Amino acid sequence: MSDFWNQRYAEKEYTYGIQPNQFLEASISKLPKSGKILFPAEGEGRNAVFAAKSGFKVVAFDTSSEGKKKADKLAQDNDVIIDYQVGVLEDLKYKEASFDGVVLIYAHFPKAIRKAMHKQILRLVKPNGIIIFEAFSKEQLQYTSGGPKDSEMLFSEEEVKDEFQHVDFDFLKTEIIELSEGAFHKGKGSVVRFTGKKK
Repeated sequence: MSDFWNQRYAEKEYTYGIQPNQFLEASISKLPKSGKILFPAEGEGRNAVFAAKSGFKVVAFDTSSEGKKKADKLAQDNDVIIDYQVGVLEDLKYKEASFDGVVLIYAHFPKAIRKAMHKQILRLVKPNGIIIFEAFSKEQLQYTSGGPKDSEMLFSEEEVKDEFQHVDFDFLKTEIIELSEGAFHKGKGSVVRFTGKKK
């Protein structure tokens, strides 16, 4: 899968643009002030850089080395520092309960590992840490605005509740939105969004 993303991110243009995700932008004030925030599957860094500019200590990872190159350049262009690692989560040795929050934006893991991955990620978050999440819903298959074409990689609210059992949700909703995030997220789409606190 990293070959796919390396190929996509090797282009000069930023695949999903350089502006932050709108839901993150609207929700970032929920994160603990000056907290240490984890960005899994962070791609070219637009959301991590936005958080760093907003005063957070940012740690990010992805399997794509090309994504890291773009993220590092974007951070440099914005005069911020992000700690961006390339690799799979189990090899990165992050400490349990070491993050004040986690931001999952279009982090679509294969169904076979997704629930375990979310459990691993939550383990890294402190009690009362904040989770911000947006991903494509099952209904996204009706739209051409982006995302996986495999329904098992898409989300329902029921799956979110099942995979984030140790989260108190303060907002959880499936919404139809207008996407304008680079060339690959463009047009009307269906997403599941939530913010919540780790129990």
